[in-house]
Amino acid sequence: MTNHEISYTTEELAKLLKVSKLTVYDLIKKGEIQAYRVGRQMRVDASELENYKLRQKEVQVIPSIPEVQKTLNKEENSHSIVVCGQDHSLDLLTRELEKENLNYSPFRSHLGSLDGLVSMYQGKADIVSTHLYDGETNTYNLPYIRRILVSKSFVVIRLMKRQVGLYVAKGNPKKINSWGDFKRNDISIINRESGAGVRALLDEQLRLYGVDKEIVNGYENEQTSHLGVASTVASGKADIGVGIINTAKVTDVDFIPMVEEDYDLVIVKNEKTAPVIQSLLNILKKSSFQEKMISLGYNIDSIGKVIYEQ
Repeated sequence: MTNHEISYTTEELAKLLKVSKLTVYDLIKKGEIQAYRVGRQMRVDASELENYKLRQKEVQVIPSIPEVQKTLNKEENSHSIVVCGQDHSLDLLTRELEKENLNYSPFRSHLGSLDGLVSMYQGKADIVSTHLYDGETNTYNLPYIRRILVSKSFVVIRLMKRQVGLYVAKGNPKKINSWGDFKRNDISIINRESGAGVRALLDEQLRLYGVDKEIVNGYENEQTSHLGVASTVASGKADIGVGIINTAKVTDVDFIPMVEEDYDLVIVKNEKTAPVIQSLLNILKKSSFQEKMISLGYNIDSIGKVIYEQ
């Protein structure tokens, strides 16, 4: 049997890499390992495992804006495009941009939506993904983008829509079914970090439901990924968390859908990004890219649509 014919389950991969199964899921979520689904089981080809090992030796992913800025301050790395966001789709998009043979090299940063927009305002990011709910207008993204990028020229492009909801224990023993349940004193939550899109969603929903954050048990307890939130609920260390449906499918939690959020890309407009914007629009129209997005469970009905431009 050739290497291309061999594939591993996540359990087998965890043993081979000598890490936990949750670490494997996190690597898959971040796009560092490419996996595919066979029925309810996720599998990774042996060739992909070897490629991952090689990439760890040769490639460094830029994890934070301070490190990105340090790199971009060097004259020899001035032709770089920084792509901010935490969703797996951003890793796919960055790989596609790498194939475009542009004069700029794309780098990934895993900043959340708000922090990404602030970094864009400061000139430290070029493409930022946003999924920020505004309770006043009952819309996503534009109210935040226009306030933060007040002096910038930019374009907003729809990437996809995705299901966001509540992670609860299997069987939902505490009968949780609404945002109003966050005020119950018999429920503890696990939160996302400040600046994350789902943190903004929760804060807006608490405000709309008249729930004081001060009385929410566990509000200050944070995880920095959907996987971390779901795992905390699965372990019984919290009763409820907010996250996307994709992660619920690979963890031992039940998922209560609450909203379908708009997940958009913001690109600042300047001489540097002009060819990047066109390449980005071309990528989003490719059937091969769209098929990958559909396989991840995303709604791509409006993919590539220009939502706003100034």
